[in-house]
Amino acid sequence: MINITFPDGTVKQYESSITGLEIAKSISSKLAKEVLAIGVNGQTRDLTRPITEDATIQLYKFEDEEGKHAFWHSSAHIMAEALEAFYPGIKLGIGPTVDNGFYYDVDLPEGASLTDADFKKLEDKILELSRQKNDFIRTEVSKSDALKTFTEKGDEYKVELINDLEDGTITFYQQGQFTDLCRGPHLPNTGLVKAVKIMSLAGAYWRGNENNKQLTRVYGITFPKQKMLTEYLEQLEQAKQRDHRKLGKELELFAFSSRVGMGLPLWLPKGAALRERLENFLKKVQKDFNYSPVITPHIGNKELYITSGHFAKYGADSFQPIHTPQENEEYLLKPMNCPHHCEIYKTKPRSYKDLPIRFAEFGTVYRYEQSGELHGLTRVRGFTQDDAHIFCRPDQLKEEFLKVMDIVLYIFRVLKFEDFSAQISLRDKEDRAKYIGSEENWEKAEQAIVDAVAEKGIDAIVEYGEAAFYGPKLDFMVKDALGRKWQLGTIQVDYNLPERFELEYKGSDNQMHRPVMIHRAPFGSMERFVAVLIEHTAGKFPLWLTPEQAVILPISEKYNEYAKKVSKLLENYDIRSFVDERNEKIGRKIRDNELKRIPYLIIVGEQEMNDEVISVRKQGEGDKGVLKVEEFAQQIQKEIEEILVF
Repeated sequence: MINITFPDGTVKQYESSITGLEIAKSISSKLAKEVLAIGVNGQTRDLTRPITEDATIQLYKFEDEEGKHAFWHSSAHIMAEALEAFYPGIKLGIGPTVDNGFYYDVDLPEGASLTDADFKKLEDKILELSRQKNDFIRTEVSKSDALKTFTEKGDEYKVELINDLEDGTITFYQQGQFTDLCRGPHLPNTGLVKAVKIMSLAGAYWRGNENNKQLTRVYGITFPKQKMLTEYLEQLEQAKQRDHRKLGKELELFAFSSRVGMGLPLWLPKGAALRERLENFLKKVQKDFNYSPVITPHIGNKELYITSGHFAKYGADSFQPIHTPQENEEYLLKPMNCPHHCEIYKTKPRSYKDLPIRFAEFGTVYRYEQSGELHGLTRVRGFTQDDAHIFCRPDQLKEEFLKVMDIVLYIFRVLKFEDFSAQISLRDKEDRAKYIGSEENWEKAEQAIVDAVAEKGIDAIVEYGEAAFYGPKLDFMVKDALGRKWQLGTIQVDYNLPERFELEYKGSDNQMHRPVMIHRAPFGSMERFVAVLIEHTAGKFPLWLTPEQAVILPISEKYNEYAKKVSKLLENYDIRSFVDERNEKIGRKIRDNELKRIPYLIIVGEQEMNDEVISVRKQGEGDKGVLKVEEFAQQIQKEIEEILVF
């Protein structure tokens, strides 16, 4: 008998070699139909694999990330089987899961083509294969046998992958007549897949290397119920309407130019003003928390990034070094701000009484992304980070963490990111050799993060082994209006850079000590944050942030001058407005400006002009009555103050 521990701490005894599926059946037949994979001592496995020793388990359904992974990974295999049926001689690359679904990279036979017109027959074939309810059978294979199998099949991509694997670690999965190289996990059988949609095609270089052959990447998504697919496609349609690339163009916020270069956004006047307000908003918060603003160059000597380790990490994927007329002198476009801030710290001796020191900068950095990876503002080659670095003593770490969390949580509240979670990334429980810094400092740092999160009452997931080699971190994940997850806000402890740059302060014991460094970027990057904000709000920005807070709509040309007078009065109250002077009917003006997502529409005609008042409409709420301009201005100011109160 073996002891099986459930997530609630309950321990039950079972016969050795029991499977996860059998455990689910012992609980309820309903659960057995819903469960897709099992966690055994922290490792996700097939439900049908025997458990031969005491274990802590967790059963995963489709709503769990691990369940989705098994479901979509299995679906990728079924799609590959369907593609082989239609394209004899097709060669298969890799077929992993992605955030929403899966893909398979394939090398089509010479002369064959795959287009959107083929999606329906491919979907039908996948469902046909699914209905066969073929078991996914896992087999451990020697390296020589694995090579023999795929060499005889003529699938050089699989042969290349196998050559990189260690003998004794290789497994095949088979369903029906189809066999693939895979580590799993997979579903018990194909019959659980009930709905499928082929989403798109793309080109992808084999193993991400531009020197390799370009394969065809087929994206798909599947669900255990047709209703779930229907809901997902409806959500996708909503996402299209909220796409920041579409709205950014409509709202005249940003643009791209092939002459300027791919992945290098141009901020238009309205977008630049919106971005400036975001920056000023955070600058005010940072001033309240005693941050010191700094400015650093857009380039740096190559030696700076060799010292920091960034050249080793980003060098191959960065813009190439800039060579100067001076022999052997090389500069790089700045990939990170932190090395520069370390050098600022070193400009003078520091005492324990000086700490903490908080340097903040909206610093633009540059990283070379492959053209196929670029996506609007979310993946660019030049972006501005709301970067800050805190240099503190170990005993100040928790307090500084709490203060940074206060800033992050304030931003989420003001911008109405109300649904968020957090992940604490700590060291591996067993393997400590790869981490830099003393055991004592790591324990203090990890405990400081755990305590800070608990003190704030945040429900956080703890992930062991996810910490960077130079320190633990806290990541915030927000859900937008469509339920999509975005990482916004990271707080990272760093013992590495203070060591590399030999940063010091004189302690109360008159000895020299290393400070602890905290990296912090609540927005992440201005570009990505604005993209997320556009899609979260559908372009209906908070009143304090929106480019235009009000538009004045004269009923006819006779009232244009009064409309301009109203706009000027509002300007005195720092309210952003403009006059729509077009010779259009008032109904058309209202509709057009509502589409521009302007919060307040002010209508003026003869009655308003004679009484020196305005008629007010609010976006999404309709008529708000007749007010004096001063009353309206005070109302807006009060509304903004209530939003921004700390």
